[in-house]
Amino acid sequence: MKKLLLHPVAFGFMFFGVVLTFVTTSVSVAAVDDSIVETEPEKGPNRGRLLKQDGFVIELSIFETGVPPEFRVWVTNQDKPVAPEAVSLTVKLTRLGGVVDTINFKPQSDFLRGDMEIYEPHSFAVTINANYQNKSYQWQYDNFEGRTNIEPKVAEAMNIQTEIAGEATLSETIEVFGRIVPAQDGQRHITARFDGQIKSMPVNLGQTVKSGDVLARIESNESLTSYAITSPSDGVISAKFANDGEQTDGRVLLSITNLQKLTAELAVFPTDRARVSLGAPATINVGEVKDSLISTVIFLDSQLQRNQSTIVRVAIDNASGLYIPGQYVTGEIEVDRYLVPLAVKRIGLQSFRDFTVVYAKVGEQYEVRMLELGRKAGEWIEVLGGLDVGSEYVTENSFIIKADIEKSGASHDH
Repeated sequence: MKKLLLHPVAFGFMFFGVVLTFVTTSVSVAAVDDSIVETEPEKGPNRGRLLKQDGFVIELSIFETGVPPEFRVWVTNQDKPVAPEAVSLTVKLTRLGGVVDTINFKPQSDFLRGDMEIYEPHSFAVTINANYQNKSYQWQYDNFEGRTNIEPKVAEAMNIQTEIAGEATLSETIEVFGRIVPAQDGQRHITARFDGQIKSMPVNLGQTVKSGDVLARIESNESLTSYAITSPSDGVISAKFANDGEQTDGRVLLSITNLQKLTAELAVFPTDRARVSLGAPATINVGEVKDSLISTVIFLDSQLQRNQSTIVRVAIDNASGLYIPGQYVTGEIEVDRYLVPLAVKRIGLQSFRDFTVVYAKVGEQYEVRMLELGRKAGEWIEVLGGLDVGSEYVTENSFIIKADIEKSGASHDH
């Protein structure tokens, strides 16, 4: 079974042809019935749509040269020009969702000029009422663009998801990179309390030790008695500088690193340095680890590196043991957070003509909303105009709506 949604042609520059709709729960789109062809409306000398009744003719055009789009109307009767002040005229535009724009007209030069901007999208049902010499005239037609119809079962099968547009908290971040190193308080360098000979050192490089484990036994040079050196903390033997039989000589014998407490050293460049603050939220990613690590900034270096970056340290809780010193990381640091009254998810954005749009959903119908955009942060983008708070709009798989509309091959004539 085929189902076609015909979008009659528009006046002026708003011709939009035939639009396809989905008709089954499969991922295919219904084919166009070539036997159904919409004829372009007859146009007048001002490139407007001609509407005729008993020899009374109005030419309705959208004019936008040097002004926001507005309606202008020229009138003839029995092929003779009619003075604009002799005609009473109103146009009603019924938009998707039942919003009605009522436009009144006043004479100007040789035409009637509408008193309202024709804002985007130029998609509506048009009703024209005119009165001339005590006789009334009325015309109605549909002028749809950027609109399509998708049945709920099809939308579900296509995984077309929507959300309600409203306020959102935008988190602005900067990208950073660096590597994992031991925490500054996570390393212990072990020395002998009294110099002497190392009688034994029962630990090896890379060995895991617990707090209190014996690391070495030393025979004091002065008392010739032996004493044990024990581990001050849990950790791993990360360096070993002495062996059995050697003299301690006041040197570091070995180092212990607590791998449960690590730090990500991240490079921040001067343009962003002033925006980073202690305690700022940070997200760390290691290529071979699936999940991101959420932490905070714990240190801001005051000196520049050779590449003119500044080192910022972020704490890493490594209780899981997934991270190892030396791993390279990427991440994001939050530098600002603010609440905006209206935002949409960036995943829902598409292009339509020269506009960035989302697709509003009303019932089973979807239609473009041309957006005026503001700040971008993370998954969100601020909306300054073109969409109302509380509007339902497409997020996931919005490209399906775009593809369906574009398959109509419709144009937007001027």
